[in-house]
Amino acid sequence: MTVQGDLPYVPMPGRTQAQPEREPTRTRRRRHSKPAWYLPTTVAVDAVGAAVSVYMAFRLGAAPHARSYAVVVAVAWVLVRFSRTRYAWRKLGESDKTDAVLRDWLILIVLLTAVKATIGEAFPLRLTLLGLVACLPATVVCQGLMSRHLTARRRDGRAVSRALVVGEAAAVDGLVSCLARRTDHEFVVVAACPIGEATPDPAVPVAARLDQRAPARLLGDARPVLSAARRLDVDIVVVIPGPDMVGDRLRQLSWAVHEDGRPLVVVPGLTEVAQHRVEVSSVAGLTMLRVAPPVRRGVALLLKAVMDHVGAALLLVLLAPVFAALAIAVRLDSPGPILHHQIRVGQGGRHFRLVKFRTMVANAPQLKNQLAGTNEHDGLMFKIRHDPRITRVGRVLRRFSVDELPQLFNVLQGQMSLVGPRPPLPDEVAKYNEVELRRLSVKPGLTGLWQVSGRSDLSWDETVALDLRYVDNWSPSVDFSILCRTLRAVVEGSGAY
Repeated sequence: MTVQGDLPYVPMPGRTQAQPEREPTRTRRRRHSKPAWYLPTTVAVDAVGAAVSVYMAFRLGAAPHARSYAVVVAVAWVLVRFSRTRYAWRKLGESDKTDAVLRDWLILIVLLTAVKATIGEAFPLRLTLLGLVACLPATVVCQGLMSRHLTARRRDGRAVSRALVVGEAAAVDGLVSCLARRTDHEFVVVAACPIGEATPDPAVPVAARLDQRAPARLLGDARPVLSAARRLDVDIVVVIPGPDMVGDRLRQLSWAVHEDGRPLVVVPGLTEVAQHRVEVSSVAGLTMLRVAPPVRRGVALLLKAVMDHVGAALLLVLLAPVFAALAIAVRLDSPGPILHHQIRVGQGGRHFRLVKFRTMVANAPQLKNQLAGTNEHDGLMFKIRHDPRITRVGRVLRRFSVDELPQLFNVLQGQMSLVGPRPPLPDEVAKYNEVELRRLSVKPGLTGLWQVSGRSDLSWDETVALDLRYVDNWSPSVDFSILCRTLRAVVEGSGAY
């Protein structure tokens, strides 16, 4: 959340208002700016993808005016994306949000439906919709590739913003620790201005200190903060509100920072709350964040159930030859049953019998106790990269995650969902704390954030964080995004063992 301010520039001591000492903005922009080709590439892919797909649909349908309709739809698609601020420089490449593309696409469908209702049968809506279905992948792929490119640049220290953090020492430590765990964001903390006498972690240099008491004059906070910002050549000032930095004091600091030509970011303290659940409002002059509760009922949940059953049924029919081939391979590879049944814990702590292709020797459960001391995972899950119990065929099945396909029958029975957290074992759940038990608030899934984010290569804390992020921020568009990412994760096979 960015605080805005419109008061005149507040001069620093020894300088006149007409000649404030400001670091050249152009220099700072060059350091943390994104590649110039992001914007034209994004617009071109959106326009060309929509135009080509609609044109091909019209040509295949032998409909007249293919070029005209293709141009009109392409322009409409670009305008919808523009109106939704998808081309804003701050947002380009920032995240691979398939759900945002889907929402834009639905808006375009509504817009074209309204056009058809206005001009009648002269507008071939069916052919247009057919073309628009084909245009979605182009936008999604472009957005994903750009996001990965930007993340790679930031891991190399490019396209980043040098940040100065203002707040209480404990809050500064928490923010820095959270930012250090990820490399897909723009912030690089170079120093802090702690409030009070407490000192943050030694890894964060102290650029200046602010008095716990609110200063009598505006320059009380502005002088040390702006002096540190200029000396350290920072691009952005990050403020963590607290008992000693709130209300007018925060407001006045924002005036000084903005008049110095730097943006100000306020960290409200919420973690793992998706943007679509947060609404900013102003009441009696106070800025408030309204956080919507997680989706647990209603039309969205009904849609998820329908998609689970329909999707599982279709996949079982389409993959029947694959099931037969895998069953023969498992049977010929080693003695024992083709399918492996295991008790897992589902939504609300209910136990169910999970089914999957057998990938281990028949007596694998008995051998687990002998291997207990070789567990390579830091949490409650039991994982060994080179598990001796895994068969030759089983290793291939696990590499591409096809051993999980029989769980489609669990989805049909309503015990699982296509997308959700990993279904845990009862002995794992017995050791859960209150936070980890929240993973059981939704149905476990055939795929999920854990599967598309590294799987067994993730630590236990990372696994729990991903599952809780899904539990709290689930939506149909999130499921759609995870399903799209699952294919790439299966092909890459990273973390699968």
